Amino acid sequence: MPTLDLNDLKRVPDLTEPPRRVISLVPSMTESLFALGFGASVVGVTEYCIHPADKVAWLPKLGGTKNPDITRIAALKPDLVMVNQEENTEAAVAALLAAGVRVWMTFPQTVDQAIDDLRALLAVYHSDKPALHINSLQMALDWARAATTDQPPVRYFCPIWQQGEGLDMWWMTFNKNTYMDDLLAVFGGQNVFAEREKREPLDADLGRAEGRPADGDRRYPRVSQQEVIEAMPDLILLPSEPFVFTAQHLDPLRNLLAFTPAVKSNNLRLVDGTLLTWPGARLGRALQELPALFPPTTDDGL
Repeated sequence: MPTLDLNDLKRVPDLTEPPRRVISLVPSMTESLFALGFGASVVGVTEYCIHPADKVAWLPKLGGTKNPDITRIAALKPDLVMVNQEENTEAAVAALLAAGVRVWMTFPQTVDQAIDDLRALLAVYHSDKPALHINSLQMALDWARAATTDQPPVRYFCPIWQQGEGLDMWWMTFNKNTYMDDLLAVFGGQNVFAEREKREPLDADLGRAEGRPADGDRRYPRVSQQEVIEAMPDLILLPSEPFVFTAQHLDPLRNLLAFTPAVKSNNLRLVDGTLLTWPGARLGRALQELPALFPPTTDDGL
């Protein structure tokens, strides 16, 4: 399979007129298109595009994010298919291109880049109508950053996957080169694994064997119980996606990570994972709801 030109795919499409038939293979982009008033152009989505529920219910579901139905997509004759470098596979994107489909790829790794993608949609659709919505998001972001300027950072651990049992439990988390890290930094969060990179094989990543830096994406290291304890997080965030953390996971985690400041202060928090992992229009809700996870402290630390 030929190597994809990612830079070319990420260029904002220069369309002579607004697209009338758009397929989104990115759940967060699907939501953003409707939030900005471009939903009428959407003619197909993935099975994971669940928001806005009342709008996407009637749309054709064209497979998953990793295994979209290329034949059905091509049959819909889209003007543009929206993909994401992280959520969609290289093979799927290559197949779309081979089918003669025009593709636009996004890959925001910061909150500012996510807002830039929203602004790019204005150019794609030749419309300034949603500009006020985006400007409001930018203003809310600026206020959120200003609110934590003089606050000490809150050291957190946020697993996004869990595997194993008992003392063999391990977690996947993320480092500083991710949208999640940048978003939580807005509210004063300091990722205890910001500098950590993924290693191969798994035993090496967990510190049990010699290994090497992982090929490809190294932003999602896997960490052991001992490594989390040594990192001493003050807050543990448990998102509902991609792994579905629920209340039933709290007590086992308290037992495994009993020596961390987070557990000692009962500072484990369940959080809507889409607020952390969906860039785009959902940022508005994130800016409203996530600050509560990082309450300001007084000078005496209380």
